[in-house]
Amino acid sequence: MFFQHIYDQNLAQGSYLVGCQATGEAMVIDARRDTDIYLELAAANGLRITHIAETHIHADFLCGSRELAAVTGATMYLSDEGGKDWQYQFPHQGLKDGDRIRVGNLSFEVMHTPGHTPESISFLLTDHPATDKPVMLFTGDFVFVGDVGRPDLLEKAAGIMGTKEAGARQLFQSLKKFAALPDYVQVWSAHGAGSACGKALGAVHSSTVGYEKIRNWAFQYGADEPAFTEYLLSGQPEPPAYFAMMKRLNKEPRPLLIAVPQHTRLSKEQFMTAYNKGMRVIDTRSKADFAKGFIPGSLNIQGNHSFSTWCGWLLNYQEQFMLIADGHQMEDLTRKLMRIGLDNIYGYISDIEDLGTQLQAADLIALDAFKTAVGNAEVQIVDVRGAAEYEAGHIAGASHVFVGTLEKNLDKIRKDKPVIIHCQAGDRSTIACSILAKNGFKNIKNFPGGMKEWLSAGGKVVTGNAVSQDNI
Repeated sequence: MFFQHIYDQNLAQGSYLVGCQATGEAMVIDARRDTDIYLELAAANGLRITHIAETHIHADFLCGSRELAAVTGATMYLSDEGGKDWQYQFPHQGLKDGDRIRVGNLSFEVMHTPGHTPESISFLLTDHPATDKPVMLFTGDFVFVGDVGRPDLLEKAAGIMGTKEAGARQLFQSLKKFAALPDYVQVWSAHGAGSACGKALGAVHSSTVGYEKIRNWAFQYGADEPAFTEYLLSGQPEPPAYFAMMKRLNKEPRPLLIAVPQHTRLSKEQFMTAYNKGMRVIDTRSKADFAKGFIPGSLNIQGNHSFSTWCGWLLNYQEQFMLIADGHQMEDLTRKLMRIGLDNIYGYISDIEDLGTQLQAADLIALDAFKTAVGNAEVQIVDVRGAAEYEAGHIAGASHVFVGTLEKNLDKIRKDKPVIIHCQAGDRSTIACSILAKNGFKNIKNFPGGMKEWLSAGGKVVTGNAVSQDNI
């Protein structure tokens, strides 16, 4: 048997290439959209991709099953569970609980494991030349290392109300099916630490059924379903805004992108014409370089592991945008964006110094100045971290406006007094300050040291819910 785990650190997303070396057949599970990695792996190992499968209709990335099928001619095997509202709307081989997929001398038994989503399935792998007992379980977003898939995404991200409690009940029952499997079965999920599909995902990529029954919080509640549900639904991170779009695009027919696009390096004239017409500009440089000088109205989303997530929060899928990036970065940035379906890149520039437009500089403050501002009623301090982070510990008097929804909550930022923005370590506060600058806020300062520097210096925090804007 051939087995390869392919992991995208940017979205904390895992996919799999599993093949029978005797027959040369192989299956890809939960493929990402830039599919060349699977083609190259298969070719290098004498395999041909004959089967393509998904564990569920994903919300956090644009699945590449259809791109891969278009290139290879392989059959797609997708869930037909969950009822009429949870059916894929394009041709595929439907799967029900108990079905088996044969890939050479390997077999994959389908387990319907609803909870995270109604149609969710897992694949139980048996390597028949070695044993007639199952050896691996591909769980998708059902069971992670140390956590389980959250059932509230359909409400919070896709706006399908009244589904989270029902999902929690389904998940509680699905976990019984998981617990009944042999303890030695390996567990391989679709996500790791950093994913918004859970709140406590482990950094280790694989586990076993037995280890999860001992370690995973979800198996510690016995028959107490209400307590399980209460913990499951509390403290979950904010789902990025693009999740709703992914749910739709992964379910419905859409244009395919079977190669990584190459984008145009814009001339000064091309860039300035588009800029003057209001096209959005994303500056992918480091926060330090951005602070020294940036194009007015541009947003600083650094081209690091969080790039695609924040672009998914802040960009509109219907509008074009331009990037400020070095040419050698463009393939990587394009891959990150295409994995969440953000294909409307008009082009990019690398040098902003000779555009003939006056650059702005960020107003940064150091720890001593920040300490002076804390407790000053004439200054609004805004914490732009997630709600769970804020509630776990924040600076007394700081208000909370999550950076991902800041553009929808500009009325919560004062214009009649100085404002200091902070997050954990400066990345999100830089995004927030660039959003505010784009929207005409003038008296804004960024404390880039954030909570990390504040706590390291012995700063005190309080816990609890967000401060009411009426009290600021």
